[in-house]
Amino acid sequence: MKIFVAGLSYKTTPVELREKLAVSRSRLQCSGCRLKLRGNLSEVVLLSTCNRVEIYGVSPWIHGSVHALFQELTNTDLDFTPYIYVKEGAAAVEHLFAVASGLDSMVIGETEITGQVKNAYEAAKSAGLTGKKMNQLFQAACRVVKRIRSETAIGRGATSVGSVAVELAEKIFDRDLSAKTVMIFGAGKMGEACVKHLAKRGAKTVLVSNRSFERAEKLAAEFGGRAVRLEESKAAMTEVDILVSSTGSPDIVLRRKDVAAILPARGNRPLVLVDIAVPRDIDPAAAELPNVFLYDIDDLEAVVRENTKNRGQELAHCQQIILEHSRKVMLRFEDRPAAARVPAPSIEPVVPFFQRAVCSS
Repeated sequence: MKIFVAGLSYKTTPVELREKLAVSRSRLQCSGCRLKLRGNLSEVVLLSTCNRVEIYGVSPWIHGSVHALFQELTNTDLDFTPYIYVKEGAAAVEHLFAVASGLDSMVIGETEITGQVKNAYEAAKSAGLTGKKMNQLFQAACRVVKRIRSETAIGRGATSVGSVAVELAEKIFDRDLSAKTVMIFGAGKMGEACVKHLAKRGAKTVLVSNRSFERAEKLAAEFGGRAVRLEESKAAMTEVDILVSSTGSPDIVLRRKDVAAILPARGNRPLVLVDIAVPRDIDPAAAELPNVFLYDIDDLEAVVRENTKNRGQELAHCQQIILEHSRKVMLRFEDRPAAARVPAPSIEPVVPFFQRAVCSS
């Protein structure tokens, strides 16, 4: 039985395909059960975030019909094969450690992914989808994250997707948000990160709209903003310069016709829409409207690249930690007597994870 990971991420797959595979936290257990049965897997953990959908499993086969597992998530016959990467054994172990530590994220060193990995594992474990190997693997990932956070500065000053969205807004408006009105759709973690960074950057007015008005009020009050009821949000957009959306809705929440309806009241003022949700919140057709500028989560990558310069030394240290723990885990999986184990070789030259070629099948 071999450990493997099969997945699609922002590195290999555009957002319009990733959103078709997105699995909400409430559906992780049900979807994991289906994958285990369909793929004849002895163990499985399903991870789904805005930037990746990955299946960690234990199986006698590896490549086989991996694409069928992703079709199972969508109940369609879409062919995801050109976008799928598959890693097995030590490569799969290293990949999980890099993912959990934020080293494989769009924003290198971000910490939100650690909680998402933990939630995915706990959901699978509570549903009886994990066994000895997955338990050891994900518990080891937690230890790796702790070491990387304590021994390196890779996460120091690291930004979230939400804060990168604010950076993008600053670039568009020449780093001056002091006279701009910004609206946030969605008061979850990414929305909260946006509001926090907007307040730091001196945005004139911050409006917060959320399905739970109480949650919107709480977040708005915390940062000196104003809560807007969901049914009043479209009317409020007449005064907005920038809208950042991250609701977690499975469907479009802002359609082209909704945006078109408020344009006459805005005159010729530009409207910047930043959609950091997966599945997307904003109808891509809204970009066709005059004076409307729409950016999705994949458009943030150029901003992120600037933030990852000069971090090679920290990445090298992280890689050493990952390799050390990966070898320990693989020795346990081999289940050989200690006396028969071959000493681990010296650490090889490090190649940062974000520069590695991604394999596909």
